[in-house]
Amino acid sequence: MSSIVDFATVSTAGLESSPIPDALAGLRANEARYITNKYGSPFTVSTPEEDPETLHWVTEILREERDIVIASPALEVSGFEADGIRFGYVFYASGLAINVMYTLADAGKRAVGFKLSLGMEIPEELSAFKFARQRSKLAGEIRGSYFVIKGEH
Repeated sequence: MSSIVDFATVSTAGLESSPIPDALAGLRANEARYITNKYGSPFTVSTPEEDPETLHWVTEILREERDIVIASPALEVSGFEADGIRFGYVFYASGLAINVMYTLADAGKRAVGFKLSLGMEIPEELSAFKFARQRSKLAGEIRGSYFVIKGEH
Protein backbone atom coordinates (compact mmCIF):
# COMPACT_ATOMS: atom_id res chain seq x y z
CA MET A 1 0.00 0.00 0.00
CA SER A 2 1.44 3.39 -0.97
CA SER A 3 2.08 5.94 1.76
CA ILE A 4 3.04 9.59 2.01
CA VAL A 5 6.42 10.14 3.68
CA ASP A 6 6.09 12.52 6.63
CA PHE A 7 9.42 14.31 6.89
CA ALA A 8 8.38 16.06 10.11
CA THR A 9 8.18 12.70 11.89
CA VAL A 10 10.81 10.32 10.54
CA SER A 11 9.51 6.75 10.48
CA THR A 12 11.16 3.44 9.56
CA ALA A 13 7.84 2.00 8.31
CA GLY A 14 8.53 -0.07 5.20
CA LEU A 15 12.28 -0.08 5.81
CA GLU A 16 12.49 -2.47 8.77
CA SER A 17 14.32 -5.17 6.79
CA SER A 18 17.29 -2.85 6.18
CA PRO A 19 20.31 -3.35 8.47
CA ILE A 20 20.29 0.46 8.93
CA PRO A 21 16.58 1.36 8.95
CA ASP A 22 16.95 4.59 10.96
CA ALA A 23 19.59 6.03 8.62
CA LEU A 24 17.63 4.99 5.52
CA ALA A 25 14.44 6.52 6.99
CA GLY A 26 16.32 9.79 7.51
CA LEU A 27 17.53 9.71 3.92
CA ARG A 28 14.00 9.02 2.66
CA ALA A 29 12.65 11.89 4.79
CA ASN A 30 15.35 14.19 3.39
CA GLU A 31 14.21 13.36 -0.17
CA ALA A 32 10.56 13.85 0.83
CA ARG A 33 11.31 17.29 2.26
CA TYR A 34 13.11 18.31 -0.95
CA ILE A 35 10.27 17.18 -3.25
CA THR A 36 7.55 18.66 -1.05
CA ASN A 37 9.28 22.03 -0.68
CA LYS A 38 10.54 22.33 -4.27
CA TYR A 39 7.51 20.98 -6.16
CA GLY A 40 4.66 21.36 -3.65
CA SER A 41 3.80 17.70 -3.96
CA PRO A 42 3.68 15.07 -1.22
CA PHE A 43 6.32 12.35 -1.59
CA THR A 44 4.54 9.01 -1.89
CA VAL A 45 6.32 5.65 -1.76
CA SER A 46 5.12 2.16 -2.68
CA THR A 47 6.53 -1.32 -2.57
CA PRO A 48 8.27 -2.53 -5.73
CA GLU A 49 5.41 -4.99 -6.21
CA GLU A 50 2.90 -2.12 -6.25
CA ASP A 51 4.92 -0.03 -8.71
CA PRO A 52 7.08 -2.37 -10.80
CA GLU A 53 7.14 0.13 -13.70
CA THR A 54 9.21 2.68 -11.74
CA LEU A 55 11.64 0.03 -10.50
CA HIS A 56 12.03 -1.31 -14.04
CA TRP A 57 12.58 2.20 -15.48
CA VAL A 58 15.32 3.06 -12.97
CA THR A 59 16.93 -0.39 -13.28
CA GLU A 60 17.01 -0.20 -17.08
CA ILE A 61 18.56 3.28 -17.08
CA LEU A 62 21.33 2.07 -14.76
CA ARG A 63 21.96 -1.02 -16.89
CA GLU A 64 21.82 0.69 -20.28
CA GLU A 65 23.74 3.85 -19.36
CA ARG A 66 26.50 2.41 -17.13
CA ASP A 67 26.03 -1.37 -16.97
CA ILE A 68 25.17 -1.09 -13.27
CA VAL A 69 23.13 -3.77 -11.50
CA ILE A 70 22.35 -3.06 -7.84
CA ALA A 71 22.85 -6.16 -5.70
CA SER A 72 20.68 -5.06 -2.77
CA PRO A 73 16.91 -5.67 -2.87
CA ALA A 74 14.63 -2.68 -3.43
CA LEU A 75 12.35 -1.90 -0.47
CA GLU A 76 10.41 1.11 -1.75
CA VAL A 77 9.91 3.08 -4.96
CA SER A 78 8.38 6.39 -5.92
CA GLY A 79 7.51 7.48 -9.44
CA PHE A 80 5.79 10.73 -10.44
CA GLU A 81 5.93 13.78 -12.72
CA ALA A 82 6.27 17.41 -11.61
CA ASP A 83 7.09 20.59 -13.58
CA GLY A 84 7.83 18.64 -16.76
CA ILE A 85 10.24 16.25 -15.04
CA ARG A 86 9.74 12.52 -14.57
CA PHE A 87 11.13 11.31 -11.25
CA GLY A 88 11.97 7.79 -10.16
CA TYR A 89 13.25 6.93 -6.69
CA VAL A 90 14.33 3.54 -5.37
CA PHE A 91 15.30 2.89 -1.75
CA TYR A 92 17.37 -0.26 -1.24
CA ALA A 93 17.81 -2.45 1.84
CA SER A 94 21.55 -1.67 1.92
CA GLY A 95 20.82 2.01 2.67
CA LEU A 96 21.28 3.21 -0.92
CA ALA A 97 18.81 5.63 -2.51
CA ILE A 98 18.80 6.20 -6.26
CA ASN A 99 16.87 8.96 -7.96
CA VAL A 100 16.35 9.66 -11.63
CA MET A 101 15.42 13.18 -12.75
CA TYR A 102 14.43 13.05 -16.41
CA THR A 103 13.23 16.26 -18.07
CA LEU A 104 10.56 15.34 -20.60
CA ALA A 105 11.35 18.19 -23.01
CA ASP A 106 14.03 17.54 -25.63
CA ALA A 107 17.54 18.60 -24.58
CA GLY A 108 16.45 18.89 -20.93
CA LYS A 109 18.56 17.95 -17.94
CA ARG A 110 18.59 14.24 -17.15
CA ALA A 111 20.61 12.58 -14.42
CA VAL A 112 20.85 9.69 -11.99
CA GLY A 113 21.75 10.46 -8.39
CA PHE A 114 23.11 8.07 -5.76
CA LYS A 115 22.86 8.75 -2.04
CA LEU A 116 24.33 6.60 0.71
CA SER A 117 22.84 6.54 4.19
CA LEU A 118 24.98 7.27 7.22
CA GLY A 119 27.01 4.15 8.06
CA MET A 120 26.71 2.57 4.61
CA GLU A 121 29.80 1.52 2.71
CA ILE A 122 30.04 2.29 -1.01
CA PRO A 123 28.65 -0.77 -2.82
CA GLU A 124 31.02 -2.56 -5.19
CA GLU A 125 28.81 -1.77 -8.19
CA LEU A 126 29.29 1.98 -7.52
CA SER A 127 33.02 1.89 -6.68
CA ALA A 128 33.91 3.88 -9.84
CA PHE A 129 32.06 6.96 -8.53
CA LYS A 130 33.43 9.68 -6.25
CA PHE A 131 31.05 10.56 -3.42
CA ALA A 132 30.78 14.02 -1.87
CA ARG A 133 29.58 14.54 1.68
CA GLN A 134 26.68 16.74 2.74
CA ARG A 135 24.91 17.32 6.05
CA SER A 136 21.19 16.85 6.58
CA LYS A 137 19.14 17.57 9.69
CA LEU A 138 17.00 14.54 8.86
CA ALA A 139 19.65 12.08 7.65
CA GLY A 140 22.88 13.13 9.36
CA GLU A 141 25.70 12.81 6.88
CA ILE A 142 24.79 11.82 3.33
CA ARG A 143 27.30 10.86 0.67
CA GLY A 144 26.17 11.49 -2.88
CA SER A 145 27.22 11.13 -6.49
CA TYR A 146 25.56 11.27 -9.91
CA PHE A 147 25.93 10.81 -13.63
CA VAL A 148 24.29 12.50 -16.62
CA ILE A 149 21.91 10.38 -18.72
CA LYS A 150 22.92 10.44 -22.38
CA GLY A 151 20.29 8.16 -23.99
CA GLU A 152 16.52 8.34 -24.41
CA HIS A 153 14.49 6.53 -21.78
